[in-house]
Amino acid sequence: MEVKARAPGKIIFAGEHAVVHGSTAVAASIGLYTHVTIRYPSLSEKNDTLNLQPKTVGLEYSWSISRVKAALSYLGGPFSSTPTTCSPECSKSLADLIDIDKFPEAKIEISSGVHAFLWLYTSILGFKPATVTITSELPMGAGLGSSAAFCVALTTALLSLSGSVNLDRSKKGWLVFGESELELLNKWAFEGEKIIHGKPSGIDNTVSTYGNMIKFKSGSITRITPDMPLKMLITNTKIGRNTKALVAGVSERTLRHHEAMNSVFKAVDCISNELADVVQSPAKDELSITEKEQKLEELMEMNQGLLQCMGVSHASIETVLRTTLKYKLASKLTGAGGGGCVLTLLPMRILFLTPLCKAFDRTLLSGTVVDKVVADLGSCGFQCLTATIGGKGAGVCFDGPLSMGLHGYVWIGSSNSKARTASLGSVGWERLELFGYRLMLCLKRDRQVIERSCKC
Repeated sequence: MEVKARAPGKIIFAGEHAVVHGSTAVAASIGLYTHVTIRYPSLSEKNDTLNLQPKTVGLEYSWSISRVKAALSYLGGPFSSTPTTCSPECSKSLADLIDIDKFPEAKIEISSGVHAFLWLYTSILGFKPATVTITSELPMGAGLGSSAAFCVALTTALLSLSGSVNLDRSKKGWLVFGESELELLNKWAFEGEKIIHGKPSGIDNTVSTYGNMIKFKSGSITRITPDMPLKMLITNTKIGRNTKALVAGVSERTLRHHEAMNSVFKAVDCISNELADVVQSPAKDELSITEKEQKLEELMEMNQGLLQCMGVSHASIETVLRTTLKYKLASKLTGAGGGGCVLTLLPMRILFLTPLCKAFDRTLLSGTVVDKVVADLGSCGFQCLTATIGGKGAGVCFDGPLSMGLHGYVWIGSSNSKARTASLGSVGWERLELFGYRLMLCLKRDRQVIERSCKC
């Protein structure tokens, strides 16, 4: 038996750092996913081993079920319906199983993820042999919520096998949990995040679980559903940053310049709330969509200016800002700053396509412009990713092999109005991906992707 699950990463769209001082912030899921596959051995295999294969980091771990049971049987369980914190005693038992001394020094940070894996697996499924494979489109340590996506995707797969959630396994494609089951998933994923980070905010796992966007302020979270398709270029500067030191630096600056910094935080609060209003407001026509995009660009630029006032920018971030500004694109840092990632809004342009839909809406900037920006940034040593913003959250699939990262309907390219469907991976495929009430038409040819949006 096999189950596949996936969960998205996240960005902070607006309000980072200021949220620590009482301002509103907006976070959103991104169309870059971590995928987890769990396969139970068949009866003929006679396998009594728990195997973990995190393909992205090139490591592999295995434990005999008898060894795991001997170390953790005192816990009882499984207790899949009761999210539980890993106790210090249990943490020590898990550390003995992991044998951290055998970890490669360059990958020692992976040990906390393996720790979280063993806790979530044994708590939800108990002591069952399986092979768990993990792949991810998210760079680690870049502020895009890779650890939360891992915890959410893993927990989604585990709960789907535990019997704690109701799913119609006869349905094809990616299935989504019900509201109460999403809450259970989010609580378990948060327990995994606590093992990895100690005292996480819970924002990352919440965005990864539910998808779309959230607005948060002083511990209160409000879910947001965007009414417009958004696409971002995400530039990873590959510069490591010390989040704790950056947060402390903003606090120290606030002590030195109390009134000025409070004004900065109030301005950020206004920006976050206005941004949330813009993405939720209905777009009646082409002009209103263009106006919304222009507002978002201005809000991003203002937020970036205020982040510079807080002292959390970096030379690498400024290089990205100058590079994208050459092409009249708006950018801002996301997360802690001091390096990390930078967001660049990719606005749409009016373009009529094929007879597939009666009323085509808008499409991305020409591939040429995006390619030039990516080439310029790549020459600086940066990594560039493109992703939809505010899309779906966690999902699970039971029906055969799905191409990782691809979902929805498949459309074979044609010069006329006739259409036919085919399996994913066919030569010259075109994909229709549901995005709110719009469809994103993706044409993949010769390694170039042109994404177009239509309102059907």
